[in-house]
Amino acid sequence: MEILIFGAGSLGSLLGGLLSRAHDVTLVGRDPHVAAVREAGLRITGVADLDTAPSATTDGTGASADLALLTVKAYDTEAAARDLATGDVGAVCSLQNGMGNETTLADHLDVPIVAGTATVGARLADPGHVEWLGRGRLTVGPWRPADDVETAERVVAALRAVDLDADVTTNVRARLWEKLAINAAINPVTALARVENGALSPPGDLADLATTAGVETARVARATGTALSDAAVTEAIEAVVRGTARNRSSMHQDVVAGRRTEVEAINGYVVERAEVAGESVPVNRTLATLIRGWEAGTGLR
Repeated sequence: MEILIFGAGSLGSLLGGLLSRAHDVTLVGRDPHVAAVREAGLRITGVADLDTAPSATTDGTGASADLALLTVKAYDTEAAARDLATGDVGAVCSLQNGMGNETTLADHLDVPIVAGTATVGARLADPGHVEWLGRGRLTVGPWRPADDVETAERVVAALRAVDLDADVTTNVRARLWEKLAINAAINPVTALARVENGALSPPGDLADLATTAGVETARVARATGTALSDAAVTEAIEAVVRGTARNRSSMHQDVVAGRRTEVEAINGYVVERAEVAGESVPVNRTLATLIRGWEAGTGLR
């Protein structure tokens, strides 16, 4: 299968490197990472140590592929969709953080859209080198058409061909809301406190704060028609904190590196949907305001 990895950061590079063992893979990313991959290949260390050689480019326009896996930051989704629209891709699967990405893709592309979640741990250590921090799991499901299970199954088959743990769900919206609740809980709290995920282990004030943000998100999910219990979200947050205790969240990494965060697609999305549904989410609102304030103070807004 020809696979385009649109967004060769940590997750995209790891998946692209692994998939290149069985598929024709092209990474779309930025220099100096892309230049390093083109010159010497992609090195993967951690869960497994591998040297791979996917193609790599900084130009995402005019591309042709059976499948595009989208792993760009949420604020780059529209630009990525416009670039993909100039080429010929058979289907697009979003494995991004936050909510709203699939709707943006559907607005710009006339191909099947698949939504997905990934708990695979990865960190871009150096140009041309990605660390595989945790095996994790990938779950995908049809977004548009909503009953297009066949396309989702093809995505899973491609992932399983390189021994990745992947499955199909027919209720991907619930999975996305659960992932949003986890991200809304862990990302901003670890970013603001500058701590690893394990610092949110209960009991403790940080754990309580994160759990409250997650529970608020679950309440908004229910108000907008998606069944997601407070207990399920609390258990999911605790499980991710345990499983990634030594990891730094993506938002924490962005703040440390002085980069723009995905807060608008995470806590900002919760606040936006809560306003429409008539729900109160004071913790999510406060966390979003603090991250936005940091971005403004560092010239990122």
